[in-house]
Amino acid sequence: MAIIKSTTYNIHIGDNCFDALNTFLSKSKYSGYFIICDENSFTYCLPTLLFHSPILNEAEIIELESGEDKKTLDTCLQVWGALTDTGADKKSLVINLGGGVISDLGGFVASTFKRGLDFINIPTTLLSMVDASVGGKTGVDFEGIKNHIGTTSEPKGIYVNPTFLETLSERQIRNGYAEVIKVALIADLVFWKELKKLKTPKQFQTEKVISKAIALKNEIAKKDLHEKDLRKSLNFGHNIGHALESALIQSKKDILHGEAIAAGMIMESRIAHALKKITAKEAKEITGYIESIYEKIKITKEIESQLLKFILHDKKNEGSELCFALPKRIGEYELFCGVELDAVKKSIQNY
Repeated sequence: MAIIKSTTYNIHIGDNCFDALNTFLSKSKYSGYFIICDENSFTYCLPTLLFHSPILNEAEIIELESGEDKKTLDTCLQVWGALTDTGADKKSLVINLGGGVISDLGGFVASTFKRGLDFINIPTTLLSMVDASVGGKTGVDFEGIKNHIGTTSEPKGIYVNPTFLETLSERQIRNGYAEVIKVALIADLVFWKELKKLKTPKQFQTEKVISKAIALKNEIAKKDLHEKDLRKSLNFGHNIGHALESALIQSKKDILHGEAIAAGMIMESRIAHALKKITAKEAKEITGYIESIYEKIKITKEIESQLLKFILHDKKNEGSELCFALPKRIGEYELFCGVELDAVKKSIQNY
């Protein structure tokens, strides 16, 4: 089992992570346990958790509907109500068992209920393992804008069991792999070179890949927990990607987070090339690999119009300036403010 140390907690990765979880639970003496999950993690993951951690057999189970469109304040109201009705107190522990939506929303609910309950993350998808569960960001979407309401609140621990991924479709593995590609492109050239050799979802989900991606994100988050500077690098592909995801969800189109981020990285790489941050060769290397894994997303004129509106609300923007985290050579990044909206439009139209 690999153990990665974060600022105030540890990330345990491997089949034996439940041993570490049981040690933590036995020492902590919580008054009660509240497991937040969706119908998928309830069916495929909860039985495994309860088998390996029998202390949780008396836990209250709060089951939510899956989907990014459920990551809202309305869902938070339901969970806050359930916590209230079942007697959660300041000494209770919230356990987020699920994918990125559960990690984001569950962490937000815990960090605000009674001004803050302890919580841990047990991610069950590749996306939540390598990205959503790590780094202390919590939040929900608001008025269609991704993660518009949230807090920075660190978990008491993260327990990553890669065997949970065996229940996922190849599409869901690719969904999470986009965040692995992203962190390599902005932080580690050697890791990027290793990733380019990988072609299949089975190769994307090995414990080695997961551990490296988590370690890279963790190091960045540790140095800049509240996203003053360095941590903004993790937003590469996300200005356009988040906006595209929001626009497509609003239009009732089928889209996963990683698919939108993959498209965002393609378009933002071309912006980086246009701004002379990366060479034509590097831009082609990035876009070529991503295009070999992800299908192209059809962007209509209507979607493009919505997309541009969402980009103007991006959290990194400063005043009227658009700020993008762009690669500055593969394995490095630069936060660039002053990107022209016309350059963004051109990258979308060229996509």
